[in-house]
Amino acid sequence: MTASSPTPTRTLTIPGPAGTIEALLDEPTTAGTPEAVAVVCHPHPLYGGTMTNKVVYSLAKAFNEAGAPAVRFNYRGVGASTGTYDEGNGETADAQAVLDWAAERWPGAKLWLGGFSFGGAVAIRAAANREVARLVTIAPAIRRVSVDTVSLPQCPWLIVQGDQDELVEPSDIQQWAQDLPESPRLVMLEGVEHFFHGRLNDLRQTVVRWLIELAQLGR
Repeated sequence: MTASSPTPTRTLTIPGPAGTIEALLDEPTTAGTPEAVAVVCHPHPLYGGTMTNKVVYSLAKAFNEAGAPAVRFNYRGVGASTGTYDEGNGETADAQAVLDWAAERWPGAKLWLGGFSFGGAVAIRAAANREVARLVTIAPAIRRVSVDTVSLPQCPWLIVQGDQDELVEPSDIQQWAQDLPESPRLVMLEGVEHFFHGRLNDLRQTVVRWLIELAQLGR
């Protein structure tokens, strides 16, 4: 795993269950075949969430810094993606379609998955149905999108949460994570609200440190 600077972002069109999915690819400058590729899910589409959200962008760049290409995508009905909003169910199917595309595009690479807010809950659901090697959820909106605590991701999992989050209750996330059969790594950032205003660098560094730690442990 080598730190790198990203190349310019490229636009993609990916086949999805509701038609076509609009996506962006951020690639690290490291040469050779990547060992992992990441997919990043954006916040709630009915409240302005898109793949260009600054937290989503920062998460993609964290994956780049850890050596993985990152695919950000718009759910059905957002931007140029076809279809209409589907209460988290269709959006989970979209995420799984992008994971499948990434697995075909980079055969042999491990799949990493991340998401912010609504996208965090979508990522949890998608990771439970695909062979994902890393999961990063930022302030996951687990009360807005139903998450099955029986069928959970079976991989190293990081939750990053602001302790001043006004939309996703920090104490609820903490208790929920502790009650899971295998608790994820939970990092609570002090003085941080939902959109990480002024703290995006702290968020990026938290994710990169965790990814590097796992790589050093050989996990």
